[in-house]
Amino acid sequence: MAGTHTVLLALLPTVLILIVLAGVESAAVKDVKDRKAQGASKRVFMPASDASNFFKRRGRRSPRTYEEYYAEQKMKIAANERRREHLEEQTNEYENYLEEERDEQYERTREKNEQWREFHYDGQYPRYPHHRQYV
Repeated sequence: MAGTHTVLLALLPTVLILIVLAGVESAAVKDVKDRKAQGASKRVFMPASDASNFFKRRGRRSPRTYEEYYAEQKMKIAANERRREHLEEQTNEYENYLEEERDEQYERTREKNEQWREFHYDGQYPRYPHHRQYV
């Protein structure tokens, strides 16, 4: 009986894999979607001659156009904003951590002092030493 259970448990993953793979079509079959994707890539990527002319269009020392300058400034402003938000988030997390740590430390100190007072209280005088008449 245990042998049949072992064999069935060993064959179960194989059967499940075969069932899942039966529903998957072969990757070698070309689809209409692939042709559409190639058409989109032709629109996105330019020929090598145009690409080389794109970089030669403006020299290093030639002045930038207003659009280039404006786009660069927008990118810098966006990067600074993301950096500022990240630092603000980090600061808030650290402040919350410090507040929790201080609260826990205060609670531990208060409990420790309470235990000390209870342990040293002899029952004859008030609990605090500054309330005693004779020391």
